[in-house]
Amino acid sequence: MFNLNELLTFESENAYESAYDLPVRRNFSNPKIYSANGDLKKRWYLYFSYRDPKSGKLKRVTPFYGNANKYKTKEERLSVLVTYRKVLLRLLKQGYNPYADNTELYLKLQSKETDKESQGLEQEQNIITKAVEETPAMTLQEAFDFGLKQKEKIVNTTTKRSYDNRVKLFLEWMAENHADIKTIDTLNKQLVSGFLNVILERTSARNRNNYRTDLSSIMQVLEDNDIIESNFIKKIPVLKSIPERNKTYTTQAQEEIFEYLEKNDPLLLLYIKFISYNFLRPIEVSRLTVGDINVKDRTIQFKAKNSPLKTKIIPEILWGELPDLSKLNKEWVLFTPQEFGGVWETREENRRDYFSKRFKKVVKDPFGLSEDYGLYSFRHTFITKLYRAMVKDSSPHAAKSQLMQITGHSSMEALEKYLRDIDAELPADYSEMLKTTHE
Repeated sequence: MFNLNELLTFESENAYESAYDLPVRRNFSNPKIYSANGDLKKRWYLYFSYRDPKSGKLKRVTPFYGNANKYKTKEERLSVLVTYRKVLLRLLKQGYNPYADNTELYLKLQSKETDKESQGLEQEQNIITKAVEETPAMTLQEAFDFGLKQKEKIVNTTTKRSYDNRVKLFLEWMAENHADIKTIDTLNKQLVSGFLNVILERTSARNRNNYRTDLSSIMQVLEDNDIIESNFIKKIPVLKSIPERNKTYTTQAQEEIFEYLEKNDPLLLLYIKFISYNFLRPIEVSRLTVGDINVKDRTIQFKAKNSPLKTKIIPEILWGELPDLSKLNKEWVLFTPQEFGGVWETREENRRDYFSKRFKKVVKDPFGLSEDYGLYSFRHTFITKLYRAMVKDSSPHAAKSQLMQITGHSSMEALEKYLRDIDAELPADYSEMLKTTHE
């Protein structure tokens, strides 16, 4: 007896071939996708109901997971489940029954189609082709507007703005260089590759890859909604790029900077201490408000890179630096150009950029620091310092387990990669092992 997993796996290999429906009694509900509200930590799956032969009522059957949860991005995982859904619906229409032996159906799927089925498929394909030909294709602008509208519901404001800007530039480039391409069905891999090559020449491989990712994400929405046949951008390779990384400060440099700012810019120093002692990213510090700080519990809540809302304790070393918060409006931004706690009507990206430029003017230029050093460097510096202190009195695994709770990394794998990238893990002196035996 063949189960759903075997049937669905077999049929997924032919998921993009034209499907046909056999006339069967509808005893099932349409398969649906459970995406856990976009939470990649939870399992995504397909679910549907089938008519119970005993009760005669539709009853939920065991969900189907397949290989979907092996994928680490929302787009990839959703793409796999959409394919599974199409195949499952076809199997149900062809007679799959979770309460019966499906061996006959399985063997039938393996065998070649009969002439009658081939003729039926050809006739249906002709109908579909005719219908497609009679349906006017969306313009490029209409198609990308549709994709952006769908993304608006599932991504944050910053990501949506990135999509908007990159799509706008792409459409402007198309209008200027390929004005004859009007509709989405005439867009092809060669044209998009040409645009990405221009981005590569003007900027960097990393930026080119970011454009590829955003455009592919929009095109995937169009594929999932049957506006285009396939997302060909996925076939455009990702270029190898050298990741940008802020260097870690030496202990001496860090102490000199703190001492200098204590006298010359205490507000900027407090901003940096939120990065250093609470291990927040500059953008996370920039979006903080007075109300994000719980005075009673001495905790702080903020929107992090890898979660909608994260809570951290405020260590004593930072708490002692904070002014009296009871007199401040909870809606006020924590850091403004003039003071701690106040009104600053601008986007969080602009706030972060302001303090980055201020750091360059007040610290980087006077200290002669290269472009490899920035505000983010303080996060690397103090995580390195904390890890090395922890590992002195415990095993590396125990130290990392404790450190993960403090830094907020989503997994041990992510933390270990981060520690490798910033060279936080250094071996003990191995000179003795290099000495020859006769010395």
